[in-house]
Amino acid sequence: MKKHTFMLALTIVLSVVLGACSSNNSNNGAAIETNLTAKEMVDQMLSKVEQPSLMELDAATVEQLYHLNPELLEDYSIRMPMMNVKTNEIAVLKVKDVKDMTTVEDAIKARATDVQKQFETYLPDQYENAKNYKLIKKGNYFLFVIADPADQDKLVADFDTYFTEK
Repeated sequence: MKKHTFMLALTIVLSVVLGACSSNNSNNGAAIETNLTAKEMVDQMLSKVEQPSLMELDAATVEQLYHLNPELLEDYSIRMPMMNVKTNEIAVLKVKDVKDMTTVEDAIKARATDVQKQFETYLPDQYENAKNYKLIKKGNYFLFVIADPADQDKLVADFDTYFTEK
C-alpha cells in the first residue's frame, strides 16, 4: 500500500513539474518568427525610448563581460553605456541551438549580477535599476534590459511587437 501511494504521489509531482516546464515558453509551442535582425530591433527600440549614449559590444567584449561564447549566438546586438555612470544596457540575443538556451540565460543573469555589484555602493538609483532588470524570452531570442522602470516597460512592449506566431 505504501509503495502504491508513493508511486501515485511521485507521478503527480512529476506531472506538475513537467507541465510547468512545458508551459514556460510564452508561445505555447507555436513557432516565433521575426523579419528583423537583432541590431534592427535594438535600433528601433532605441529610436522610440531615449537612453544615454550607448556603444555596441564586439565579440571579444561580449565574451569578457557576459562570460559567453558568441559562437552560441546566431545573431546579437548588445549596447551598454559609453561612460560608467549609468547602468542602462540593452541586449537582443538569438541563440543558435535550443540546447544552449539555459547557458545563454545563465550568462545574462551573471551579467546582471556583475552590473549590480558594480553599482552597489556607487550610485543608489542606478543600483536599483540594475536590481530590477528585465529578461524576456521569446522563442530562441532573449531581451535583456537595464533601464528606468518606465523605459524598460516600453522597450519590452516594443520588443514583443517584432514577433509573429506561425
